[in-house]
Amino acid sequence: LMGHGIAQTAAMAAAKDNIHSSIIAFESDQKFLDSGRDRIQKSVDKLVSKEKLTSSQADALMGKITFTTDRDALNDTDLIVEAIIENMDLKKQLYSDLGQQCKPETVFASNTSSLSITQMAEASGRPEKFVGIHFFNPVQIMKLVEVIKTEYTDPTVFDNTV
Repeated sequence: LMGHGIAQTAAMAAAKDNIHSSIIAFESDQKFLDSGRDRIQKSVDKLVSKEKLTSSQADALMGKITFTTDRDALNDTDLIVEAIIENMDLKKQLYSDLGQQCKPETVFASNTSSLSITQMAEASGRPEKFVGIHFFNPVQIMKLVEVIKTEYTDPTVFDNTV
């Protein structure tokens, strides 16, 4: 439920300030990907109707997001923010897989609010490149983000994330 808000918020920053070249919204199941895309589109349409965004800004925002079910699209990313269900075994498996799949420079971030960031970092095989980024809901409205480091997190990775 939070992934679409995180993708929208990143795309808004990308479209406004050109700080990200692109945002990849990944879901393993097409129906969840479509649902997330629809939620973002409805939220963006609402901003246009309230005149908080122009139609061209909305188009630019949506154009920054690549929606995909192909996990290989994550291979060359700089930062991955995970927002899957709060299940440690699933998260550990995901990070173990991503740790082997993604380029060595990729930083991983979990949006968990209750599970151990350190355990996920260890599972990734690159704990020095791991942080927690806890967004508050609804992400696209709340301007509050908690960034968490572990005992392993490289200080430069943490500073760049903040």
